[in-house]
Amino acid sequence: MATEKEKLSILSEMIEFAKVDGQIKELEFNFLLGVAQQLGVDREKFNSLFISDAEHVVPKSQAERILQFHRLVLLMNVDQEKKDLEVTKIHNIGLGMGLPPMAIHRVLAVMDDYPGGVVPPKVLIDIFKVHYN
Repeated sequence: MATEKEKLSILSEMIEFAKVDGQIKELEFNFLLGVAQQLGVDREKFNSLFISDAEHVVPKSQAERILQFHRLVLLMNVDQEKKDLEVTKIHNIGLGMGLPPMAIHRVLAVMDDYPGGVVPPKVLIDIFKVHYN
């Protein structure tokens, strides 16, 4: 399980991503709150991340980096609006985590094939497997 520092970093990165278009919509906020609850982060710490960022920690394992990328893809699509700025930002975040550029591109391309842009976990994993074999 992730440390407190890693959990806050995950949420902070997601909040920063949600702000990329200048606002956090209610659907995005609720999604972020749900992730915070899944991670076991209390409401006070969660709320504080909107005021100041947590220290950025790149997830250690490849599986954790892929999971975080998947969370970001879900967050991007929660409001059913995909803006070019968001796509560019998520692509750059994926690169910053050391994910394969072609896998990132493929995930962003296939998400339009699924309702609500929700790429099933198995599909996402299969895309990344191709680029690690």
